[in-house]
Amino acid sequence: MLEIKILEKNKEKIRFTIDDINSALAGELRRIMISGIPTMAIEWVDFVKNDSVLWDEIIASRLGLIPLVYDAKFYNFKNDCKCDGKGCTHCQVSFKLKKKGPCMVYAGDMVPSDEKMKPFYEKILIVELTEGQEIEFEAFAQLGLGKEHAKWQAAVVGYRNIPKITIGKDGDNEEYEKRCPRHVFVFEDKKLKVSKLLDCNLCLQCMELSNGVVKVEPDETNYVFNVETACGLKPEEIVSRAIDIVEEKLDEFSKDLRKLK
Repeated sequence: MLEIKILEKNKEKIRFTIDDINSALAGELRRIMISGIPTMAIEWVDFVKNDSVLWDEIIASRLGLIPLVYDAKFYNFKNDCKCDGKGCTHCQVSFKLKKKGPCMVYAGDMVPSDEKMKPFYEKILIVELTEGQEIEFEAFAQLGLGKEHAKWQAAVVGYRNIPKITIGKDGDNEEYEKRCPRHVFVFEDKKLKVSKLLDCNLCLQCMELSNGVVKVEPDETNYVFNVETACGLKPEEIVSRAIDIVEEKLDEFSKDLRKLK
């Protein structure tokens, strides 16, 4: 049975351990969190006026990379929507902006057609306007997947094996505590102990010093994940949705297997 333990969490990042999985499942979770979760991003931009020093294409590229907060349950993929991809309030959101310099133009200056929709970071700089310069555009956001384009990437995800450390009979030596660059060991009461297991990065310096008395190896069933949101979803939502998607894929695979009987 899977066991998940949250080590730290804030509005941007989450770090957790997960037990009793293999490398294939760990890799699949990472791929889904990066490129398999639907997110909202700006896809089209209609420029009315742009006197800034940046070309329309550069500004459009910047707009597409602005993370957007949205109601995940309300919106559909454009191709799956009842409007047949024409664009409606259930599959598309528009942002309007009109500014005249001198000023800094930020993501928070865009006015959305849906009040619940907003940039995750309102102070993302779009462009700077000098005296007399103007910019006016309407941008349209829609759902997409990171495997289609990086602007729909849900998260930046990394994971690694949790190490297994075994200390032999002759391992009670304070030199190991001094030698470890990550301060994983502590020498107390004339005994060597592991105090910060998750800080170990498998550099194996302790094994080189001990000639095998201290043994460090990766645990192939336990992993620690670092997930940083790159969209408008909270990091814990990204993890939860990735697990749901894995379960859906397994259910579909089971159904297909039954058809073969």
